[in-house]
Amino acid sequence: MSEQLPQAHVDVLLAAAVAAPSMHNTQPWRFDVQGRVIDIYLDGSRTLPAEDPTGRAMRIAAGAATFNLRCAAEALGYGTWFGLAPYPREEPDLLARIVVEPTEARDEELADLAEQIPRRHTDRNPSDPAPIAEGVRVELMRAAHAEGAELIWLGESEIHAVLDLTLQTDLREIRDWRRSAERAHWIGGTRPAEGIPSTALGPRPATYPATVRDLGTRPLDRLRRQSAFETHPDIAILCTDYDEPADQVAAGAALERVLLVATRAGVSASFLNQPLEYEDLRTKVQRLTRRPGHADMIIRFSHTHPGPGTARRPLGDFLPKEQQ
Repeated sequence: MSEQLPQAHVDVLLAAAVAAPSMHNTQPWRFDVQGRVIDIYLDGSRTLPAEDPTGRAMRIAAGAATFNLRCAAEALGYGTWFGLAPYPREEPDLLARIVVEPTEARDEELADLAEQIPRRHTDRNPSDPAPIAEGVRVELMRAAHAEGAELIWLGESEIHAVLDLTLQTDLREIRDWRRSAERAHWIGGTRPAEGIPSTALGPRPATYPATVRDLGTRPLDRLRRQSAFETHPDIAILCTDYDEPADQVAAGAALERVLLVATRAGVSASFLNQPLEYEDLRTKVQRLTRRPGHADMIIRFSHTHPGPGTARRPLGDFLPKEQQ
């Protein structure tokens, strides 16, 4: 167990982990590598106190990073076993502990999904009008279930209800300068290592409320070209039965598995999570599923037309100084 992983393999594992999505591309992770054990911590310096006051989005991001690391390990010929939020009271910032060991019983599905990690990007462009194929929908549901979550596709009336909730969110935010300032800190302009650059925002929706979240905060970003988005979007809710830290990390793993399976099928995604930033609206989103549980993500799926992705910081930034 104490044998150190080769540095080249550590680099591959961490590069896969940090390619995971995070809210506003804050990349809120820290890693500690000891022998064959990799711990994933929250980076408290990269919080979003206005938009993510409970840290739920950060924990989801940690779960997505954990899943990517597991996929990369399988591609390198390792197996993994892991615990999510193993010490919630003693070490609340420790969200995953992953043991990486050689194995002859490779998980071929995870190894295959590792190839999709560099291809996955959030896609804020209009989609083709054709709906997502039923077989793909079922495959994405199975992907969520494999990680302990549920992906629930919404019907037309529920989709309109979600858009109404995004409108309610926008009305609440009109005079909330803290949220506006926080978003402007991470979004727009040139972002060579973190955040969302203007080039990744996609076009402005021509109608409102829209099936994509317009994250533009700067005057020039609000002058982006307009486009008409699909009138019958494919939207699903990712939810878990419970809402403890470990459940939120598991939701992140389920999210990333869904996104990688979608990428392999030629489907991309963007997110309409703004109602989930308010607990009362989050409850209303969950009610739309007609199931008990807790909504973690609102996902719009589309036929892939991805634009530029978002950059990541150097790997050394995620490690203690002695491991850089």
